[in-house]
Amino acid sequence: MQRHKTLVVTTFDVVVWILAYVAWTVIRLEGEVSGRYFGAALALGVTAAALHLVLGFPLRLHQGRSKLASLEEAVRLGFVTTAVGLLIFVANFGPQWVPRSIPAGAGLLTLITCLFGRALWRRMKERAREREEIEGTTRVLLVGAGESAYDLVISMLRDPAKLWRPVGMLDDDPAKRHYRVRGVQVLGTTDQIAEVAEETGVDTLVIAIPSADAETVARFNLAGVEAGLNVKVLPAPTEILGEHVGIRDLRDIDLSDVLGRNQLDTDIESIADYIAGKRVLVTGAGGSIGSELCRQIHRFKPADLMMLDRDESALHAVQLSIHGRALLDSDDVILNDIRDIDALREIFQARRPEVVFHAAALKHLPMLEQFPAEAVKTNVIGTRNVLQVSREVGVERFVNISTDKAANPASVLGYSKRVAEKITAQVAKEALADGGGAYLSVRFGNVLGSRGSVLTAFASQIAAGGPVTVTDPEVTRYFMTIVEACQLVVQAAAIGEPGEALVLDMGEPVKILDVARQLIEQSGQPIRIEFTGLREGEKMHEELFGDDEPTDQRPRHQAVSHVPVPGVDDDAVDALPLAGPRQKIIDELAGLC
Repeated sequence: MQRHKTLVVTTFDVVVWILAYVAWTVIRLEGEVSGRYFGAALALGVTAAALHLVLGFPLRLHQGRSKLASLEEAVRLGFVTTAVGLLIFVANFGPQWVPRSIPAGAGLLTLITCLFGRALWRRMKERAREREEIEGTTRVLLVGAGESAYDLVISMLRDPAKLWRPVGMLDDDPAKRHYRVRGVQVLGTTDQIAEVAEETGVDTLVIAIPSADAETVARFNLAGVEAGLNVKVLPAPTEILGEHVGIRDLRDIDLSDVLGRNQLDTDIESIADYIAGKRVLVTGAGGSIGSELCRQIHRFKPADLMMLDRDESALHAVQLSIHGRALLDSDDVILNDIRDIDALREIFQARRPEVVFHAAALKHLPMLEQFPAEAVKTNVIGTRNVLQVSREVGVERFVNISTDKAANPASVLGYSKRVAEKITAQVAKEALADGGGAYLSVRFGNVLGSRGSVLTAFASQIAAGGPVTVTDPEVTRYFMTIVEACQLVVQAAAIGEPGEALVLDMGEPVKILDVARQLIEQSGQPIRIEFTGLREGEKMHEELFGDDEPTDQRPRHQAVSHVPVPGVDDDAVDALPLAGPRQKIIDELAGLC
């Protein structure tokens, strides 16, 4: 039938017209078929069928201009059928061959029957295709039966590769207990994941609720893992580009799904014009934050993107990620240590950057507790070096990347980053007095996936078979993604005022123990958790604001707070010891906070 679709559809329409006139005449005459009207009705049916073919030809109604049973074809069919019915109805006014109600009724019956016949054919074709299940098809159970689940089921069934086979949905809404999409029906509530999965033999659980909060995602993920299923999730609406979702939107659950807040939408495209066509320099460009920052800045087409780092392998990696090649022979990569102010000054005077993002720093808390002088040399003196040469060449915008550990600092890392904020504020004050550029800091919490972060540490421990080490069952931290952190940094240069620190509203702090459990659940391995106790300098709960800082000044963005930062005397920074007893260095550093 499919090979001869034109002939089949044409014949079907002709037969329907004739039978519609016969059937309506029988109804109108209350079963009388021997009278003079019956023969006339049969003749009109043949005439209507002929007119249908004639009027349908210019519209290519039967030649495949429109997809069978599509809305476009329905419009064409309605137009032709209505035109034929009106012509016969008007012609029947003069010599009244049949009662006037017969042409009207037959036309309506024909339209309904033709539309129904086409819809039935299309549904039979789709059903046959949907029932095909090739080797390697993944059987899927969906959590949720809303609009997103509907789009997802349709997308899976239409996929020519047949990689996904939806077999059922789960939803807690009693009104949806009989709901079905293309034969895929609601099989129970979300409390029945394990039970329904066993009955249907599914491989994968898809959380088809883009608006689900972190707690809900975590609950469904745990239920799916316990049932032996792979768990995937539809991202939040802000992550989906199209109006409708599809199988391309599916992804594995990641830790950001269970952090307790949605990712901040900074809309940097609308405010990053200050980067386009400018000379931009990033220190620490080979690090986790610095490299992502370079990738985002590159999107805005700066006149020159200078990536500075002391690690040549890290520069190789970031250049490769941006350009697809990394010969390290171009002037966009700069090998330099920010502790060396003379070499730094030579670079700045030669390249004249207009925008500087300062991401270079030592950040591992336990290491800096052992070697506090190194924190002074890099995080304090190194930051001052970059600020000093930036002022000398007239940098327009300078963003110092800080950390939440600078709020009420209790560690060498926190002390050094707080002093760096104060040095930045001091330079900002001097630049403002001279009519110079804007110098400010950005403060955020732990970054997921950065080198040395808790996420990568836990992942390595899980890969080794455990145990996963957590300092304390009650310890909490603020988290954000690398992309989110870098978007904040880029936006800060546009909305921040000189000398202040910008702080992201990061939602509620997350228990490190919950992070460990989530990763273990995703691994599907029985790995134990071991508590090691807080290390020197570590807080039980991190803070985003100091005790003397305002926490709710948000004049430019609802999720970004502006915190004033006092300056620090340059002579006091010069007086910091760079060698000597460890505790003396720590005490002197803490004294500047």
